[in-house]
Order: sequence, then C-alpha cells, then structure tokens
Amino acid sequence: MSTTTTAPAAPAKPRVKNALTAGHLSRGQVTGIALGALVISTIVFGLLWMLSGDPLYIFTEQTGKLTLNFNWGAWLALTAVLYLLGIYFISRQIEGPRQATNRFISGLLLVAFVLAMVPLLSLIFTLVVNGLPGLIEPNFWMYDASRPGQRGALNAIIGTLWITGITSLIAVPIGIFTAIYLVEYGRGNWLSKLLNFFVDVMTGIPSIVAGLFAFALFMLFTQLSGGDITQIKSGFVGSIALLVLMLPTVVRSAEEMIRLVPMDLREASYALGVTKWRTIVKVVLPTCLGGLVTGVLLAIARVIGETAPLMVAAGMSVNMNYNPFHGAMATLPTLVYQQWGFNGEEADALAWAGALALLLIVMALNVIGRVISYYFSPKKDR
Repeated sequence: MSTTTTAPAAPAKPRVKNALTAGHLSRGQVTGIALGALVISTIVFGLLWMLSGDPLYIFTEQTGKLTLNFNWGAWLALTAVLYLLGIYFISRQIEGPRQATNRFISGLLLVAFVLAMVPLLSLIFTLVVNGLPGLIEPNFWMYDASRPGQRGALNAIIGTLWITGITSLIAVPIGIFTAIYLVEYGRGNWLSKLLNFFVDVMTGIPSIVAGLFAFALFMLFTQLSGGDITQIKSGFVGSIALLVLMLPTVVRSAEEMIRLVPMDLREASYALGVTKWRTIVKVVLPTCLGGLVTGVLLAIARVIGETAPLMVAAGMSVNMNYNPFHGAMATLPTLVYQQWGFNGEEADALAWAGALALLLIVMALNVIGRVISYYFSPKKDR
C-alpha cells in the first residue's frame, strides 16, 4: 500500500495594486462633481448679486422686455473651471495621475462643446420665442409685406425659393463636373492647376463683391443692348451673385468626396472592360452620393442666408414678384433687414418670423439630404 503526500500549498502572494487601475470614478460620481461645481458657482454669483443690491430683474413695460442682472457668461466660465479642477484633483487621488490627466483633457473637450452649444441654443431659443407668434399667423403665408395690418412674407419666401433654386440648378452640375475633371482627368495638368487656383480665389471672395460683380456684369450687358439700366436688379441677377459664392463650395466638397472613393473600385471596373466615363457614372458617383448631397446642402446653406449681395443684385421689394427675370425680388434675408426696426411692432414681428422661417427651410433641406443619403448609401445595397 502506497501513500502519497501532498506538498503544502504555497502561501498566496499579496496582490499588488496596479497603478493604472487603482480606482475608478463612476459615472454618477463624475456627474456629482459637475453638479457640485454648478452649485458652488451659483452660490458665488448669488452672493455677489446680494452684495450689489441690484434687483434680480428689470421689466420694461414700453418694450415688454425682461432683463436679468446676472452674468451668464462668467457663471458658466466659473462652473467650467471648478469642474475641471475638481475632476482632475479627485481623479488624481482615486485613479492616479495618468487617468487624472485623461479625465482633465476629456473634461476640457466637454466644456468646449458645451460653451460652443450655448450661443447656438440661445440663438435657436430666441428665434423660436420671438418668431413663432408671427410664423403661425395666416397672413405670414398668404400676403406680401405691402399691406399695413396684414403684412406677410409670401413674396420673400417665393423669392428665396426662386433665387436659391436657380443658383443650385446652375452651380451643382458645374461644380460636380469640375470636381470630376479635377480628380479623374486633370491629374495635375496646367488646366487643373488653373482651376484649383481660381476655386481657391473664389472661396475667399467677400459676399458684397459677388453682388457688385453680378450687378456690374448685367449693367454692361444692358448698356451694350441699349436697355434700361434702372431695371437691372432682378432675381436672376441675384442668382448669379450667389453662384459666385456657391460654386467653390460645391467644387471643393465634391472633389473631396470623389477622392475618398477607393482606387480599387475603379481598377476592378476597368479590369472588366468598362469605360472610364461609365465607371464614373456607375461606380464612383453612386459610392460617394451621400457625401455629394451633404456638400450640396452645405453650399445651399452657405448662400441662402446671404443679404449683402442680394441687396445689390436682386434689390428689395415689399410687393409680390413671381418673375425672376424682371423687377426687384425680395428674399427672406432682405425682408428681415428691411422690416426690422423701421416700421413698428408689426414689422419687427414679421422680421423675427422671417428669420425663423429661414432657419426652418435650412433644417428641411438637411432632413431631405439625410433621407437621400440614407436611401442611396452603398451600405443599403441600393
């Protein structure tokens, strides 16, 4: 009979704490630090207000405006500083210096994002509060701005759609075809270098210069044809002014999207004997269609809110004009400029409603672009 002896188990070594995972702040703790910074900042500015002796708010009956005696910018800045300091030192004690630095940089990015969103949200809130009452008025959608007591923006809405539509109809094909040439055919030749130079120059042109260029161009044509130089301003002239501003944006965005298409797709198409132009139409453009649509929408958003070139080239009018080739044509930006601060409360309400309508049009264009990008994306096998 044999007996086996079992060696005594070695004593367990004490676990060494990893410096990289010494501790961990939960999401609730991070939120608590942020709320603590907010509370401390609020207490500090509350004490400053109490010591100042000023009223918390001032209501002006003549204008109906409510003014708060509170420094929102300094309050947010102090909150951000306290949050960054708090998250760094607390994380350094619990998680170590490496993770503390990581949380400080992440917090810095978060603070930058919040500070960037504050003016945007403030702008949207101001537009909605001041523009919604005028926007829901039936007169806004039914009449032009020439009727006292029944002022509307129908003339400006139609003018905006006409001018932006004509501009897009001209700029989008030219811009995309130019981008195709620069990427697929140019390959660094003298013409592509010249095109790149002029596109870069056009990108930095001030908007008022584009309006002066379109006005001077049509004045020259009118003088040569013996026409009436007092009737130069029209919606079409405004479209040419916006074309100068929109075209470089379309070219650059389309060029970058086409360059992102992998060369392997082109080579596979060429290997099957497909011609170059058919490869571009059937392979390259469908692949980057979502990016092209996004670039076109960015270009439209770039020009739809322009005011200075349209004041010079298209003019301003309170009357309805359906003909973009004859007579001054109003747009929403020029309507806002024309009505604000000149004709009383009714005109001011119309200006706010016009600004909100312009924002809604841009948002609608973005939604349409998202839908087109979704349904024509290569990932959806369409």
